Amino acid sequence: MDTPEEDGASAKYIADITIPSALIDKIFGERLKKAINSGDMVNVNLDWRESVPHPDDRVEYELWTNNNDQCGIKCDMLMDFLKDFKGAAQILEKGGYTQFTPHYITWYCPKAFMISKQCKSQCINHGRYCSPDPEQDFTSGYDGKDVVLENLRQLCVFRVANETKKPWVWWDYVTDFHIRCPMKEKKYNRECAEAVIKSLGLDLKKIDKCMGDPDADSDNPILKEEQEAQIGKGSRGDVTILPTLVVNNHQYRGKFEKGAVLKAICSGFEETTEPSVCLSDDVETNECLDNNGGCWQDKAANITACKDTFRGRVCECPVVHGVQFRGDGYTSCVASGPGRCKISHGGCWHESRHLITFSACVDDQEGKCKCPPGFKGDGVRSCEDINECKERKACQCPECSCKNTWGSYDCTCSGDLLYIREHDTCISKTTEVKSAWTVVWIIVLGLAIAAGGAYVLYKQRLRTYMDSEIRAIMAQYMPLDSQNDIPYHMNEDRA
Repeated sequence: MDTPEEDGASAKYIADITIPSALIDKIFGERLKKAINSGDMVNVNLDWRESVPHPDDRVEYELWTNNNDQCGIKCDMLMDFLKDFKGAAQILEKGGYTQFTPHYITWYCPKAFMISKQCKSQCINHGRYCSPDPEQDFTSGYDGKDVVLENLRQLCVFRVANETKKPWVWWDYVTDFHIRCPMKEKKYNRECAEAVIKSLGLDLKKIDKCMGDPDADSDNPILKEEQEAQIGKGSRGDVTILPTLVVNNHQYRGKFEKGAVLKAICSGFEETTEPSVCLSDDVETNECLDNNGGCWQDKAANITACKDTFRGRVCECPVVHGVQFRGDGYTSCVASGPGRCKISHGGCWHESRHLITFSACVDDQEGKCKCPPGFKGDGVRSCEDINECKERKACQCPECSCKNTWGSYDCTCSGDLLYIREHDTCISKTTEVKSAWTVVWIIVLGLAIAAGGAYVLYKQRLRTYMDSEIRAIMAQYMPLDSQNDIPYHMNEDRA
């Protein structure tokens, strides 16, 4: 680029420019100035359709980036773009409209400084691949070699995902890693990265093999290719700044914002061959349908933390039938509050044996998991059966013998004795039987006596009744001893 001459006219001309500008070559610029000075009408159209070559029906684009999240506004801008653009990028990739390739810039340490403390902390493979210290502080925090290792891991994630015909998983990994493993929370490490890899269903062993040995005094084939790719080939030019977007081998020099980048990529298609995503603002894909979006899920209860959004997906613990699940959304979600035990036992331990189910879920506001009586453990991952016979010395009576069962115990008595758990004692079965028969005989005898008394009373009353009837009849024909003498009057005629 040529700078304007230092004269008053040029300075005033530049000061009057208040609109967005575009770069043109000098020859074309001279022609424009000549036409304007001649008083001709000049009309310049900026047409995105011709800004990028379109050799075929597929657009090839690459993004040169870095996973460092502590470089300030620039890093924040890059990560915001990755999260915003992920949905559109995955639609283009899944539809076969584009071929995307991520790249990472690394530097090397001069031989004269390889043994220095700075090079050892910022480089891997004996100074061959380096990155600046994330915090610009060599005495604390993370080192540059931590960034190089994560760059290498993300390259291998893309390669392994590409082998499985799912290169778009790279976008899930880089955004999830940024959310789950930030430097400021001291989670920027291998353990956190492997947790993200597992959640997305990628082969961890293949990724480790791809990364190789960072301590080896030899070239790493992956990073060596990256350094060679930084050198400009053809019209692309060298890659010297981050981030850099290259579309159809041409560097994009515009705002790193979803709409602007999408227009630049869509300009790589020939007219009438662009996909529908280039013609509509509605960029939507249901990422929860593929591996549940890498989020937590309970397949048995058909519950998931994956929520599809316009930009992709988020992992948030759901609310099911009024019960709120709480957790990170990626590895765990646990039901909390009243009613939680009805849904997958509230995420607590539970087990069934012989049609009997024990659960450690306690249905209260605290949402704790507590092993039920007869068990011990954390209540979440496990509850082990307690051997009451040994640990609690159950069945202490002299005649007792104890047998441990799952969640309880059984006590039996020797000989012909019966165990009574409430009193922890044994009683004789024979005594109990005899006592029972005695009670039965007493009842029978009592009933017999009552029946006999009733019969005697009945006979007595019947006899008294019959005597009174007989006496009444006989009293009509002869005097009874109980009656007074009645005077006998003879017939006077007979006298």
